[in-house]
Amino acid sequence: MESTAIVIREQGGPEVLRPERVDVPSEAGPGEAIVETAYAGVNFLDIYQREGRYPMELPYVPGSEGSGRVVAVGEGVTEVEPGDRVAWESVPGSYARHLVAPAARLLPVPDGVDDAQAAALPLQGLTAHYLATDSHPIRKGETVLIHAGAGGTGLVLTQVAKILGATVITTVSTDEKAEISREAGADHVLVGYDGFDGRVRDLTGGLGVHAVYDGVGQSTFDRSLASLRRRGTFVLFGGASGPVPPVDPMRLAAAGSVKLTRPTLNDFVADPDELRFRYRDLLDWAFLGQLKIRVHAEYALEDAAQAHRDLAGRGTIGKLLIRTN
Repeated sequence: MESTAIVIREQGGPEVLRPERVDVPSEAGPGEAIVETAYAGVNFLDIYQREGRYPMELPYVPGSEGSGRVVAVGEGVTEVEPGDRVAWESVPGSYARHLVAPAARLLPVPDGVDDAQAAALPLQGLTAHYLATDSHPIRKGETVLIHAGAGGTGLVLTQVAKILGATVITTVSTDEKAEISREAGADHVLVGYDGFDGRVRDLTGGLGVHAVYDGVGQSTFDRSLASLRRRGTFVLFGGASGPVPPVDPMRLAAAGSVKLTRPTLNDFVADPDELRFRYRDLLDWAFLGQLKIRVHAEYALEDAAQAHRDLAGRGTIGKLLIRTN
C-alpha cells in the first residue's frame, strides 16, 4: 500500500526533509509489526543524522521514536496484536504515516496515556532513566548538575533525579526557562552559562557536585569538569553545541580522580527485557504523578523542516512532536 513519509536523499540543512509517497508492505514479515503512526518525536539525534555528523545510508526516513496503533503482525509475533496502542524508540523511519517495526521493540501504551504523551516519553524518558540509574547511579543525598534543564531531556532527568533523592542544580539560558526548570523540581537554577562552575562551587560549599549530566558538549565541557567534586562523574551524553575535542586523560586526574563516560541509549536498552523494565519504571512514576512530560509544540508531517529549525535554535521548552496522521 502507499503511504507518506519524510525522505532524506542528501545530507544537509532542514530543507532536505521532504515528504514523498512511499510503499508500505501489505503484510508484516516474521517478527515484525506494521504500525499506523500517530506522532513522531523530534530529537537532536535526528539533526545529527540529517547533517551527516552520524553518517546514514541514503536515502532514508528519519526519526526513531513515536507512537501509534498496530495494524498487522507477522509470523511468530506474540508481543503485540492488531489494535494495540504502542510506543517505541530506536526504530528507524518514524517520520512516516506507517512504520514497519520489530515487534520486540514496541512498548505497550496503557489507557490513560494519550498518543502525544506516549510519543514524548520513550527516548528522553529512557535516556533519563539510564543516565540516573546506570551512567552515574544517583544516591539519596547527592548533588548533581544537569545542563539545559528546560530542554526535553533536562526536564525529565531533573524529575528522575528528584525521585531518586538528589539535590538538583540546572543551567538554562533565560529567565522563562528558569521558571520551567523550577517547576520540574530543580533546587537551584543558574541562568546563563558563563562562569557556572564558580556558582556551582558556591552552592556546594566549594566541594562541587557528585555528577554532571552534560548534553551540551563543546561549550560547557571545561566548566563541567571544573564543577565536579573529587571522584565525581562526568556523564557526557550529547553535543548540542558541537562535539568535544579529544581529551587528555591526565585532565581527569588533575580534576580530582574524576570519571568520564560517554554513554548512548542503545547500549542500555539493547535487551528487550531491560528496555521494558526501564519503560515500566517511567510509566509507574507517571501514574503516581511524579513524572510529567511537557510537550512544547506539534507540527504537521510536512512541517518537519521547521521542527528541526526550532529544535536547533534551542529556543524550545520541552518536547517537539510531529503529527504523522
